[in-house]
Amino acid sequence: MKQVVQNYKSGELALLDVPVPGCKPGGVLVRTAYSLISTGTELMKVSEAGMSMLGKARSRPDQVAKVVQSVATNGVPATYRKVMGKLDSYTPLGYSLCGVVEQVGDGIDDVKAGDLVACAGNEHALHAELNWVPKNLYAPVPDSLAPRHAAFGTVGSIALQGVRQGESRLGEVALVVGLGLIGQLVAQLLTASGVRVVGADPDPARCELAERLGAAACGDPSSPAVESAVAELTDGHGVDQVYLAAGGGSNQPVELAARLCRDRGRVVDIGKCRLDLPWNAYYEKELDVRFSRSYGPGRYDPAYEIEGRDYPIGYVRWTERRNLACFLDLVARGRVDVEPLITRTADFDDAVETYRRLKDGELKAVAVLFRYPEQVAEDGPSAHAPVMSVPAVPGGARASAPVRAARTPVRLAFVGAGNYATSMLLPHLAQRDGVELSTVVTTTALSAANAQRKFGFREATTDLDAVLGDASVDAVFVVTRHSSHAELTRKALLAGKAVFVEKPLALTQEELAGVLDAVEESGNDRLQVGFNRRFAPLLQEAGKRFGARTGPASLRYLVNAGRLDHGSWYLQQGTEGSRFAGEGGHFVDTASWLLGADPVSVYALAPSGNEDLQVVLGYPDGSTATISYVTTGAAGFPKETLDLVADGKVLRLDDFVRSSVYDGRKRWVSSRLPKARDKGQSAELAAFVRAVRTGGPMPVPLRSLVATTTATLAVRAALAGGAPVTLAEAR
Repeated sequence: MKQVVQNYKSGELALLDVPVPGCKPGGVLVRTAYSLISTGTELMKVSEAGMSMLGKARSRPDQVAKVVQSVATNGVPATYRKVMGKLDSYTPLGYSLCGVVEQVGDGIDDVKAGDLVACAGNEHALHAELNWVPKNLYAPVPDSLAPRHAAFGTVGSIALQGVRQGESRLGEVALVVGLGLIGQLVAQLLTASGVRVVGADPDPARCELAERLGAAACGDPSSPAVESAVAELTDGHGVDQVYLAAGGGSNQPVELAARLCRDRGRVVDIGKCRLDLPWNAYYEKELDVRFSRSYGPGRYDPAYEIEGRDYPIGYVRWTERRNLACFLDLVARGRVDVEPLITRTADFDDAVETYRRLKDGELKAVAVLFRYPEQVAEDGPSAHAPVMSVPAVPGGARASAPVRAARTPVRLAFVGAGNYATSMLLPHLAQRDGVELSTVVTTTALSAANAQRKFGFREATTDLDAVLGDASVDAVFVVTRHSSHAELTRKALLAGKAVFVEKPLALTQEELAGVLDAVEESGNDRLQVGFNRRFAPLLQEAGKRFGARTGPASLRYLVNAGRLDHGSWYLQQGTEGSRFAGEGGHFVDTASWLLGADPVSVYALAPSGNEDLQVVLGYPDGSTATISYVTTGAAGFPKETLDLVADGKVLRLDDFVRSSVYDGRKRWVSSRLPKARDKGQSAELAAFVRAVRTGGPMPVPLRSLVATTTATLAVRAALAGGAPVTLAEAR
């Protein structure tokens, strides 16, 4: 793999081929999508490397003191060899990135392969294609957050920790000295918390940017504009806090802080600037000088950073990792906007040239991102768009099951008896002729007993293996939490049962592959996923009225999903997958059924600040389906509306209450307006039971179930890459 390195002795920068790091216990191996150049800290290090030996010594008196101590202890020759050996070595650059988990080490259970994470640390979040990152130095990225924005996580955490040290309160006024990357983020965080901000920076462009992003006023620190703004906003008392986010050798920032801070105000040092405190000025105002230590509590503590020992939240509310997660959440919810801070996005292969331009002043930037080879330019599709393989359906699986003895009921077992099972499935099955509810299995005895009492199951148990080993059970319904679907389905298939699994079939490609391995091993392909909308009577009837197509179609599906209640298990994305991964298959399946084909490409966009998604599916004949999955709509608006346009015709579905077809001057409107929305559960269950009873094909071909699941999983990959994902059949 490639990594950006620097020789501190010569100043040489290189993109070096280095071995791939191993995935050790207690951390994850992450493939970088975007990494952020800290135009302050990193450029200072790059500039120091280009100095003479005397210049290096002057810039790092702390290191000179260590050398002097080493000479006293080990002698000049040994110290010289040690110092020269250290200087004449490649050192890494970088400490803030976003990437995809490629491998999970032992002891990690909060993320899995394929998850998007933001990573921190100047030893673990380097400008490199792959990084091993310990548990407390990464945080999962919210689904609505673009990877390029998540790459700001570490720098954002530094700014956030500085604001926490200032203990700002609603309505106060703060001065931010230095409006580089950290200063811009500090200003936005303060504004988001209800603090009015005055900024000071000699660069007019940075001042204008800060004002555009919410600062009350900004100006050159040597001009009267800053002082006038502070006087006006504070009635002449001075600001409540000063945040020093400037670098360099000037003592102007601390002098400005003393002049413009109120009596007993707070001065927080975040950057690395000169701190010769004017004693009289600081003493007379009794100013509280504080330091902000990088990303927050845990920094520089090996037990926390390397060994993964967390601090109890009751004693340390905001640790390094919690700050990282908090900042990502603020960006995802639109409280902080990092996009205007991005001056340039450079390809990783151009890293050395990018650093040179920054160092020489040819490229003036607030923030610069490296985009890695797997990422595609976000201004359009590329010939090198990522490809996701659609797993091949095993060819040895049987197409039908043995025909049952005449007049014997179909015996069903339920694994799970939660809200969906008891409200949408069991009421349709309990009264159906030719069906016997044999056994209900739940993890808690009481829920099984409740389901048995209400729906008449013959038995209630918590023993799954006993049910799978019961030869009298014909079919198993898997209606549990999403994370268990694939494994329970796999076990039931291997036990020779027909399986009805509620969506999703799988949350990862690995889980999907496991299900198909079970099909191949057992020869049992008797599987149905609960994609019920294609069975809805109104949609079935409208599809017949619309008729066959001769040309490509355009389909739009608006899903007004709404917000989830606090505490909903759907929000447990670390274990249960994203919300779209859980239910998006419904809408992909419906679109594919209406268009008569499986998708061949997936593109996705997520607006910053919420969970909304725009998913575009491409089909073999040029048709497209756009699924707008939104959580920010009005609660009173219909949940699902669909329009299909082709060949001069339009099909419209209004929330499974009314459907219409327009054909030239003709218009057909469904005559039936159901009191309750019929989304096809009853018809789907009838088709499944009929297939089990007769031994005929399952209601939806296995190939279609696999294609829909793969397309749904590809949404995450499309979001991470910023480009369409091609779905190619496995060979």
